[in-house]
Amino acid sequence: MPASNASPAIPLALGKGTLTRQAILHEAMDLASVNGLEGLTIGSLAAATGMSKSGLFAHFGSKEELQLATVQAARAAFQERVLLPALKAPRGLRRLCAVLAAWLDYAEREMFRGGCFFAEVSVEFDGRPGPVRDLVAACMMDWMGSLARLVREAKDTGELSRGADPEQLAFEFDALSMGANGTYQLHRDHRTFAMARRAIKERLKTFSAPGARFSPL
Repeated sequence: MPASNASPAIPLALGKGTLTRQAILHEAMDLASVNGLEGLTIGSLAAATGMSKSGLFAHFGSKEELQLATVQAARAAFQERVLLPALKAPRGLRRLCAVLAAWLDYAEREMFRGGCFFAEVSVEFDGRPGPVRDLVAACMMDWMGSLARLVREAKDTGELSRGADPEQLAFEFDALSMGANGTYQLHRDHRTFAMARRAIKERLKTFSAPGARFSPL
């Protein structure tokens, strides 16, 4: 599936030449996905949005405040685009497959220019103590917890065997998805996502009960 490098249009607010906070944060997420959160400054955001630095300071009083707001916005965007729609699938294996498929589709379609926002910033901040790193870590732990919970649900429905370890499978699924995103960003080869989908499905088949119904990944 071809991906688009074009970011969604930024909606203008009713005020003269100003942008809504939501639109500013969308541009901030786009910049951070390429340059990292350390490369995201009031100055770079002003240049990207055409706003004045003073106008942006009215929204964000410091670089750290801007970084934290951007991470929170990325978490909300991920939940809205990936997690919540997929949770409408039937409880169990099909819901787990739906969430994994939505994540891979989100990364392959490149919602942001640099691919998955959290793939970029989690590597950038994994060794940097402070509030931004703590928030990024909390977001990633929430995601891993969601995957593990979905594996447990599939065990509860009898579609995955008792031998399926939720935390282990959540780790493997996340590693495969992050690996596909990183490899694609480096080589621009969509086959990496196909390989990740195939590997995830093989892991699920290892623990699936006879007759378990899979959704496409």
